[in-house]
Amino acid sequence: MNVVNQLVAQGQFRVLKVPLGFIKVLEWFFAIFAFSTCGSYSGMFKMAVECRNRTESNLGIEVEFEYPFRLHQVYFDAPKCKDRDLERIFLVGDYSSSAEFFVTIGVFAFLYSTTALSIYIFFYEKYKENNKGPLIDLAVTAVFAFMWLVSSAAWAKGLSDVKTATDPDEVLTLITACDEKENTCKEVHDPVMSGLNTSVAFGFINLVLWIGNLWFVFKETGIIAPFMRAPPPQAKPAADAYGQQGAYEQDPYASNQGGYQPEYNQPGYNQEAEYGQGYVQQGAPTSFSNQM
Repeated sequence: MNVVNQLVAQGQFRVLKVPLGFIKVLEWFFAIFAFSTCGSYSGMFKMAVECRNRTESNLGIEVEFEYPFRLHQVYFDAPKCKDRDLERIFLVGDYSSSAEFFVTIGVFAFLYSTTALSIYIFFYEKYKENNKGPLIDLAVTAVFAFMWLVSSAAWAKGLSDVKTATDPDEVLTLITACDEKENTCKEVHDPVMSGLNTSVAFGFINLVLWIGNLWFVFKETGIIAPFMRAPPPQAKPAADAYGQQGAYEQDPYASNQGGYQPEYNQPGYNQEAEYGQGYVQQGAPTSFSNQM
């Protein structure tokens, strides 16, 4: 019990949240649905043979069949409508090969999914070691994807044949008494095939899941890593030119002014004298007497 508790404590259950583990859980569930809906099936149909002599009629002929659908071994007794005699009639066809092949693939897919999930959870580091685990997983996944394709297609064809062989209208043609016009033969109840239709649907769903799982297992192998290019380095955004100019450059007009710039704070500076002196230098008359 302690060993089990340690394994549970050391388990990396977060792998079930990533596509590699999550899709394996889906494969585990749908594999169960596929082989259980086919392998546990049993059906029945009912017919009525009404003879001219009503005492010889049988209005409730029940025919039962089940997996693995060896219909040639299924028989029933029908009235001959003559002297209360009965004839034994066997159904036609043996469809066990396609049905058993489909169920076998489902069982093995369930077992492999269980094993793979256990390795993912408890031995993921060893699974990644030397890249052998992902490569083996990839090969087995590819085989199962192909097997689901073959088995689902074969079982779909087999199911179509089973439906034909168990159709009451077709089975009535095997009864000798139904060839006489004075006798009346009819079907009473058709077999329910919804479970078998579901099994075919689950088979193709498993096909899609296992094909999709190929990509996620392939990524774990690291084969694609050398071919993946690293993204180009992103250039740093250019600094604001206007901000840099305002921060580091002085006003060009302030440094390029020429001529004399007086300092107004010097002692003894007379603004009016400077203005008058400049006016005289320009050739302006200094007094009214000079003009005369």
